[in-house]
Amino acid sequence: MFQAQKRTKVFVALSGGVDSAVAAYLLKRHGYDVHGVFMKNWTGTHANLAGECQWTRERDDAQAVAHKLGLPFQVWNFERAYRHYVVDDFFKEYARGRTPNPDIRCNQYVKIPLFLKRALREGADFIATGHYAIKSKIKNQKSKLSQYTLLSGVDPLKDQSYFLYTFTQHQLKHLLFPVGEMTKVQVRRLAKKIRLPVAHKPDSQGICFIGEVKVVDFLRTRLQEKSGDIVDRQGKILGQHKGLAFYTLGQREGLGLAQGPWYVIGRKWRQNKLIVGSLREQRYLMAKQCSVAKLKWVSGEPPSLPVNLLVRHRYRHPVFAARLSRRGRKFVINFQKPQRAITPGQSAVFYRRSRQGLEVVGGGVIEQVEKRGFLW
Repeated sequence: MFQAQKRTKVFVALSGGVDSAVAAYLLKRHGYDVHGVFMKNWTGTHANLAGECQWTRERDDAQAVAHKLGLPFQVWNFERAYRHYVVDDFFKEYARGRTPNPDIRCNQYVKIPLFLKRALREGADFIATGHYAIKSKIKNQKSKLSQYTLLSGVDPLKDQSYFLYTFTQHQLKHLLFPVGEMTKVQVRRLAKKIRLPVAHKPDSQGICFIGEVKVVDFLRTRLQEKSGDIVDRQGKILGQHKGLAFYTLGQREGLGLAQGPWYVIGRKWRQNKLIVGSLREQRYLMAKQCSVAKLKWVSGEPPSLPVNLLVRHRYRHPVFAARLSRRGRKFVINFQKPQRAITPGQSAVFYRRSRQGLEVVGGGVIEQVEKRGFLW
């Protein structure tokens, strides 16, 4: 599938992990002129930002992979753009009481567009990543021109298509996903077989630029605490919170309450109160409708609305049948069945089933949620 012609040049984003390492190996095995690049996006050393990630370790691991495979290796610095588009936005969104997805922002503004632009300038035909997703080329029935589709990876536990819905046709034209048709087990097995230095390295957890620091501790480096009451639905005070911006819908951990489990089900901003519910009150986390903004379409052309689609409103969440329509200036998603903890700031990604598999149609950022009892 990835057989190269005439020494096609490809720049691989080597993250220091096993997925991108195997991606580089597969491309070289199939005849590509492979160049390894480590993207220096975040060092955690800027003013007031705790939680320095182990970027030097990741860089060294990426370099070790390149050395093992005999690849030219470079480090490209995108930290300024990453700080502006990803990290600063992360704080702004939490300050507004929203829960952003920095991985999507990184792919949309840094990892793909800036990396691709520089790679093309340096003579690349393609760039490649270790994402678990699949690109396919088809003919548009209307225009009769070729276009690219984005499909879920074959491993349902590792599929990363959710993070890639902002990709354009130009970007997909120059993108390769060598491990998209493999499972994680197969990737690990191959890495061990060829003795890659990262074969046994565990997968990264959490948000990349925070490292091992908890999200709430990282947020405190910029957002001030503003304590208030934690209450149940009847208004009974159960404890104290440290600031509404530090909590997200459906959250269970970090509440410090006895006789649980308790779940965050709502907020009262004016009264600075956090509302929690018991396990029996999960219905207050359910919603059938939300509005979305900043819509992106993989084909470059929006479908005629209203349209029935499959929607995933959180990473690793199953897709559910829904209807996307327009209401005035708003775009509204109506799910056939109530969904748990639909959260503003996260993305709703649209899919449809095709002959090729589960295809990404597009997506948007969740703006408002209409749920039973409480607004979020």
